[in-house]
Amino acid sequence: MKPARPMILHGFKKSGHSHRAELMLRLLGLPFDLREIDLAGGEHKRAAFLKLNPYGTVPVLDDGGTIIADSVAILVYVATRYDDARRWLPTDPIRAAQVQRWLSVAQGPVFNGPCAARLVTVFNAPLDHARAKRIAQDFLAVFDAQLAGRTFVVEDGPTLADVALYSYVAHAPEGGVSLEPYRQVRDWLARVEALPRFEGMPRTKAGLVA
Repeated sequence: MKPARPMILHGFKKSGHSHRAELMLRLLGLPFDLREIDLAGGEHKRAAFLKLNPYGTVPVLDDGGTIIADSVAILVYVATRYDDARRWLPTDPIRAAQVQRWLSVAQGPVFNGPCAARLVTVFNAPLDHARAKRIAQDFLAVFDAQLAGRTFVVEDGPTLADVALYSYVAHAPEGGVSLEPYRQVRDWLARVEALPRFEGMPRTKAGLVA
């Protein structure tokens, strides 16, 4: 199934949250136009954008007038509506719960770890960088162990769990968090990047890659 006309993704190229949504649209081969939001200029806090998302955050998806805000909500929406095979969000209760577990991880340890660390080094966010790095390292150690023997996060094929986790894990070095100790994580990143229609988030010279 395809949308009647291209969707509009209101986002920001260097936002990992925005990239999740953009990547999911690309992996599903769905037509969309990216409308870049000027975060530095405060566009996300103006009335026009706040009508789309009162919380003033990107991304926001406009699918023919259906407005979906929040990156994980967008992942669930497009997978449920446009993935006829239900490959990305399984219908089996156990596998669906496993995917949901990792979506929660993306909004918890990943947000407070590699995402927060990168916010400090790339965007000068007033956050505790040392704390964010510790959370990131703790998460990566657990994640690396759980990836052992797996091709993707939940099963042999990719799911929303892989999409939700990818962006901030891949860009952890920009926040000063090395991926070198985590072989399983690095191999998993390579498998995600080998998926058809994959397109990464722009790199920033910051942290360990400055």
